[in-house]
Amino acid sequence: MTILIAGGGIAGLALGLTCHQIGAPFRIYETAPEIKPLGVGINLQPNAIRELYELGFEDSLPKIGVQTREFGLFSKKGLEIWTEPRGKWAGYNWPQYSVHRGELQMMLYRELVRRAGPDCVVAGQRATGFSNTDKGAALHLKSTVDGSEMTVEGDLVIGADGIHSAIRAQMNPDEGAPKWGGPVLWRGTARAKPFRTGATMVMIGHATQRIVAYPISEADPETGLATINWITELSFDASQGWNRGDWNRLANIDDFMPRFTDWRYDWLDLPALVAGADAVYEYPMVDRDPLDHWTEGNVTLMGDAAHATYPVGSNGASQAIVDARRLGAAMLEHGVTHAALKAYEEDMLPLTTKLVLTNRGSGPDAVLQVVEDRCGGEFKNINDVISKEELADHAAKYKAVAGFAIQALNSQPSIIPEGAHL
Repeated sequence: MTILIAGGGIAGLALGLTCHQIGAPFRIYETAPEIKPLGVGINLQPNAIRELYELGFEDSLPKIGVQTREFGLFSKKGLEIWTEPRGKWAGYNWPQYSVHRGELQMMLYRELVRRAGPDCVVAGQRATGFSNTDKGAALHLKSTVDGSEMTVEGDLVIGADGIHSAIRAQMNPDEGAPKWGGPVLWRGTARAKPFRTGATMVMIGHATQRIVAYPISEADPETGLATINWITELSFDASQGWNRGDWNRLANIDDFMPRFTDWRYDWLDLPALVAGADAVYEYPMVDRDPLDHWTEGNVTLMGDAAHATYPVGSNGASQAIVDARRLGAAMLEHGVTHAALKAYEEDMLPLTTKLVLTNRGSGPDAVLQVVEDRCGGEFKNINDVISKEELADHAAKYKAVAGFAIQALNSQPSIIPEGAHL
């Protein structure tokens, strides 16, 4: 009984940890020859933090990130539109965390290897496809070191191989590349003094030009400086096309900074943040159309391979972690079988489909464009532009779609009961 996991990112590692917890033998095959801390900042919502706590990471998370206290929307003039508390300050039983993606991946990886042994992750093996067999499923692999090919067999194959998933491509041979709708992101980190609460995440601007910023470390007690994750976004004509989605593509700041030279406020200085970055990465904001199924025989998808979405609601990594837990719960109920994969799909596919479609136009940032359209981002009193009720209603609806409405999450029983084992 072995579960073969294609991909050693956050999704695959979370599933590996879950499999180890419930006693399901597994092995992860990762494309990179060496697991390294890549990427920049991400947010983990309370629904994901709950699962990480139940996996034993409550004491580890403060070492790699900061608990997010506040979320705020601001016009391009730096004027406050909407702010709300986050995590425990909002009434959740669990915090929200802002972390460096690479540090999170390495935390999961090191702990998984400590618990399950060094052989549980095989690096330098790219998934190229799968086969269903009489006894289960097979994963086809190609070495990224020497180009050799091999096939491994197990009971189930789980495609956690990201937005460019080979497992998904085999299931959907006519799908093509991820969809780009026009936005391009430039991302980096810099040392600076944190703003507002010291643990605030902000979105500033409107639909075609905006910035996002939040700290991903506590402030140094001597210097007062924290690591601030920043993102700039501009929209272009989608018919131009763009380079494929790659979080590691180095960028030239001259491609975007001329549009942001005056985005300085008394509480945040974007040009200074950009100037303080060691490296800037370019990423076309892409997603994929929802599928009508993820499962073929003893093979299924999870994470970005299943439901890649625009990164506008802090849901990518969070949803991958929840996927892993839901898949583990399905295996507890149905065994390491096709029935478990179908139960997981029936549970998660409708929810993530709605999330993907919502993030295309009605994510938490949609209010920014409403304000821009109504007043050009300039106002004396936001209540003259948009009511508190409209703002609160939009925020509540998005939390419900994304699966982290406060009372619903707080009252929900554990996805995997303590001590549950196959």
